Amino acid sequence: MAMAGYVDYQRREYCHAVDCPIQKLLDQCEDGSDQYEEVRALCKTECIHTTYEFHHWLAAQGYEIVRLDS
Repeated sequence: MAMAGYVDYQRREYCHAVDCPIQKLLDQCEDGSDQYEEVRALCKTECIHTTYEFHHWLAAQGYEIVRLDS
C-alpha cells in the first residue's frame, strides 16, 4: 500500500525499463503456467543485472526505500 503522495514500485518495472530479454519471454507466457514458472526460475538464478544497478535505477526514478516503524 502506497503512502500518501507516493506510488509503489510495480512488479518487474525495472525489468521492463531495461528491456530484459528474460522479461520479454515472461511477457509471452501466461501467468502461473508451467512455462511461466520455468522462465521465472531464470530470473531467480541467472539475472544479468545487479542489486547495485537496480537500486541506482530506483533512485534515478525517484523511488525511496522505506519501512514501517515497528
